[in-house]
Amino acid sequence: MRFTTRPEIKGRFGVCASTHWIATGVGMSVLERGGNAADAAVAMGFVLTIVEPHLCGVGGDLPLLLWRAEDEAPKVLCAQGPAPAGATIARMTDEGLTRIPGSGLLATVIPGAMEGWLMLAQEHGTWELADLLAPAIAYARDGHPILPGAAAVIAGLETFFTAEWPTSAAVWLPGGKAPQPWQEIRNPKLAETLERIVAEGAGARTREARIQGSRDAVMRGFVAEALGAFATQTEAMDATGARRRGVLTAEDMAGWQAFWEAPLSRAHREWEVFKTGPWGQGPVLLQALGIAEAAGIEAHDPGSAEHVHLVLEAMKLACADREAYYGDSAPVPMDALLDPAHAASRAALIGEAASLEQRPSRLPGHQAWADAAIARAVEEIEAAGAGSGEPTMADMARATLPASTLPKPAPTQSGDTVHIDVIDRDGLMISATPSGGWLQSSPIVPALGFALNTRAQMFWLEEGLASSLKPGARPRTTLSPSMARGPDGTRYAFGTPGGDQQDQWQLALLLRLMAGEADLQAAIDAPLFHTTHFQGSFWPRAAEPGRVLAEGRLGEEVLDALRARRHRLDVPGDWSLGRLTAAARAPDGRLRAGATPRLMQAYAAGR
Repeated sequence: MRFTTRPEIKGRFGVCASTHWIATGVGMSVLERGGNAADAAVAMGFVLTIVEPHLCGVGGDLPLLLWRAEDEAPKVLCAQGPAPAGATIARMTDEGLTRIPGSGLLATVIPGAMEGWLMLAQEHGTWELADLLAPAIAYARDGHPILPGAAAVIAGLETFFTAEWPTSAAVWLPGGKAPQPWQEIRNPKLAETLERIVAEGAGARTREARIQGSRDAVMRGFVAEALGAFATQTEAMDATGARRRGVLTAEDMAGWQAFWEAPLSRAHREWEVFKTGPWGQGPVLLQALGIAEAAGIEAHDPGSAEHVHLVLEAMKLACADREAYYGDSAPVPMDALLDPAHAASRAALIGEAASLEQRPSRLPGHQAWADAAIARAVEEIEAAGAGSGEPTMADMARATLPASTLPKPAPTQSGDTVHIDVIDRDGLMISATPSGGWLQSSPIVPALGFALNTRAQMFWLEEGLASSLKPGARPRTTLSPSMARGPDGTRYAFGTPGGDQQDQWQLALLLRLMAGEADLQAAIDAPLFHTTHFQGSFWPRAAEPGRVLAEGRLGEEVLDALRARRHRLDVPGDWSLGRLTAAARAPDGRLRAGATPRLMQAYAAGR
């Protein structure tokens, strides 16, 4: 029986969905006061850096899909910053590293999120930047109720912040101790920084020129100067237990800007799905969709064991290719990977039992990439066994502090980011998945009130790979917003936080919609599952062959059938996986939206 926790939001005026109710409310307030979807998304994006600081920050990264009503396809805003000029393999190996740490300053790439949001406002928005940033500035200056998840992360790092990252302690430990859940918390320095960014462009004659002045302040002015000085002059403890300086400079910032590019897409029956290029993990959804189609997934109900098995096995194969072929440091053979004949050959590898192997494609001329991916995965499996996950600081704290002063381990997060979907009355649609610059990623830059990202941990330190560390190359991010067009012309925007799980949960949602589920909320509420079989994207880059996490609501019959197929099953809870949100616009202008009830903080709104 179909089950929904909330009604699907319906209307014609506008819809917003995000991973925090405050951001959703801010987005709707912008639409109500005449702003468009770009204005709403910018305001929401900055607010999320304040109210979900453990999941995104202004020093982070931003991929975004934008679809205008008059366009046949969306376009991609790439605000994923590349590696700085000083981020070389030689620099890392001279430090004795074989993997780039998952925290600290050495793992920082050029922060692109602020630049991306401001570019979006300048080129597609209608509001003044002062009005767009006013809600974020108010929440930073006046306070907001801190989420239990954020409070738990801070509590787990209280001793570490005090001992090693005092600039973070000054912000996140008011009165010298971790805040309690729902306690009001402030970041006045960040409010000052955002106010100054606005002020730097205020004297120009036009709205676009004023926003350009603010972009210059970020990428070529006081923000860039403060970030470069802090990164190169501060020795900060990182996940390896050593104190290191970063390599990001003001010159790196000045030499880069966000840009637009075409999406990748795949047709599936009468649907078309749009994703970022292979500098993100987005194409794995396209690959897995093609493999599952070739394997005959339409013959099975989305709630059946057969359906779940095929999705898991298709995703294993797609993510094996991700590890071998995706990146920005060398040309990626994406045409070959998305070819229907290739999908059919991959589908032929799926058997009745779960595979425990890492099986990337062996494309002509790229066999060495496949061999390297297999070797890395085997090395991590043998060295670490089980234990992949999102980046936390617990291991770093254990390595550097006396046992008597160890903080409680920071909880492993089910998602390391946030998500936004917005559609306005004119049909402008945005799907954005900003992340990075978490409070637990690196120490706060005291002159600015925010931390830098650690996205460089996704590079490899071997030469000649698609994702080898290389100055100017983008790290192969997990951030993966999505858009699609259905058979009747309805356009969809959707996404989720969750690191390596993002496209797994999105594929489950999409397949339910493709199977005929007409209610977005029902599709979001349906039981979720994912695998950690393949090599993880975050330090320490572990793999867990055959491991599957599934919500108990799949039912014991389905779970037992998956166990019988050799899936190594964990059932963490009935409502424990995914933070999906989605919005849709029909050709006649009718709007719909939904948001996950999991964690009880994501909401959709509209009318």
